[in-house]
This record gives sequence, structure tokens and C-alpha cells, in this order.
Amino acid sequence: MPRVVVDVMPKPEILDPQGKAVLGALPRLGFGGVTDVRQGKRFELEVEGEVTEAVLAQVREMAETLLSNPVIENFDVRVEETA
Repeated sequence: MPRVVVDVMPKPEILDPQGKAVLGALPRLGFGGVTDVRQGKRFELEVEGEVTEAVLAQVREMAETLLSNPVIENFDVRVEETA
């Protein structure tokens, strides 16, 4: 079955305390060279049949109404190849 992925991230102007916590922990764990971390969400939707523009439009509507908060988050919809 085809898989559609929705990646949800906080908008750039929104504070990301979880990302800041990860950024602060990395040097303490011996990892260097990271200058910023943003934490988001990933949704994988397995869909029936072919992924058409109508299916993608429906997934975008799902992302706008349920999977993200459009006031503080951006989202990206893409098709992922499955093995």
C-alpha cells in the first residue's frame, strides 16, 4: 500500500522548548557541532489504491484540521516509497 507522510514542525517564530532541551543535552552527551534543534511530529498514513491529487488534497485537509495546529505549526505532505 502507498504511504503518505505528513511532517509537522513548529513555525520558525514559535519557541520550541523540547528542541532547546535536546540542544542543551547534546554537548553533555559528547555530541558537538549542532547549532539548533527543532522537534516535530511525523505521521505515516497507509492509503488504499493510487495516490492521486485528490488523495493528497484529502491528506492536506487532515493535516490542517487534525494532525497540526496551523496557528503555530507548518506541515509538509509527501509520498514515500514502500518496500
